[in-house]
Amino acid sequence: MAHIQPFKALRPDPQFASQVASRPYDVMSRSEAKDEARGNPNSYLHITRSEIDLPDTVDPYNEQVYQTAKDNLKAFVSRNVLFKESKPCYYIYRLTMQGRQQTGLVCVSSVEDYNKGIIKKHEFTRPEKENDRIRHIVTTGAQTGNVFLAYRNVATIDEFIGQWQANRSPVYDFTSEDGVKHEIWVVNTDKVIESITQLFDEQVPATYIADGHHRAASASKSQEQFKTEKARAKSGWFLTTLFPANQLYIMDYNRVVTDLNGLSTEAFMERLAEKFDIGPAGLKPYRPKGLHEFGMYLEGHWYRLTARPGTYTEDPIGVLDVTILSNNILEPILGIKDQRTDKRIDFVGGIRGLEALKDRVDKGDMKVAFSLYPVTIDQLFDIADSGNVMPPKSTWFEPKLRDGLLTHVVA
Repeated sequence: MAHIQPFKALRPDPQFASQVASRPYDVMSRSEAKDEARGNPNSYLHITRSEIDLPDTVDPYNEQVYQTAKDNLKAFVSRNVLFKESKPCYYIYRLTMQGRQQTGLVCVSSVEDYNKGIIKKHEFTRPEKENDRIRHIVTTGAQTGNVFLAYRNVATIDEFIGQWQANRSPVYDFTSEDGVKHEIWVVNTDKVIESITQLFDEQVPATYIADGHHRAASASKSQEQFKTEKARAKSGWFLTTLFPANQLYIMDYNRVVTDLNGLSTEAFMERLAEKFDIGPAGLKPYRPKGLHEFGMYLEGHWYRLTARPGTYTEDPIGVLDVTILSNNILEPILGIKDQRTDKRIDFVGGIRGLEALKDRVDKGDMKVAFSLYPVTIDQLFDIADSGNVMPPKSTWFEPKLRDGLLTHVVA
């Protein structure tokens, strides 16, 4: 069963909450992070992406970056931008995007659960990204990134959380620049805290990583690097927010590739036609209307690709469109054998829109783009339950939690 605990969050004074809150560190480039934090000394990006405070010539994995993050975190506390909760609490985090709400419980989850597979994964991770966050956690003594977990709905938990919200005002209530409303309630009554812990222990057999595989992996591996027994014990729990599955929204996660692997356009199209029905899709970016259908942008034209029978299997992995794309186009035609490490492929989250695919190709840094139909939450659960993993960058969840509103201090 899922083991969770309350924790003493390091969090903003309410007057600074909207200034502190930042997008997750891993959804933007260095230049985008610098632009987003410009003119805002309270942006949490000064902690999660501290390279923005250093010359561009400094490598983002330089030790100076992690030390700057540590110094900036201390400065936020000394300036009373952040303060530490006086007792362990749970927190309720509600996000509202385009009229749709999702409400999660912020807590710390067990590293042991992660290691034993009670917290289930569906993606591999990249070692260099793991190492980056391990160094960040160990140097700052804090887990600054939240891991987004999903669980199969439990009506009693939904009711319990809803009742607490209904009778109290949130400590944070603001709308970020992307139009998402963020509200957080503090659950600080001992009896209620005990009841929540018990509900998850008795009624939630497993949780699933929706977003944050690298944050979870680095939290697990950082534990052994702390020198004191107290820090190792505290780092045996990591920052998570748990959402019921029926409230979640998965967007498409698309691909762009730098070249056609030495093929002419004509030869590439001939290879595609062996496995896909190909048709023109008009001038506007093409969004697939169902499973096993793809959009493709090449040399100023959009195409609709439909996978033929025989290009996929019905097992949890084989039926995925990301698998179909990988097995029938990316690997055999374009020569991309490992999407985690091959520099010829890049990934574009659905929140950026399909115009972003067109722009990458039209600018000339990419040759071809593919738009995909989103993975469903049931597909994600089936794959995680089977012990398999999806191809990298298969799911994009929106809205995303903001960094900085709740931090877990471990040392």
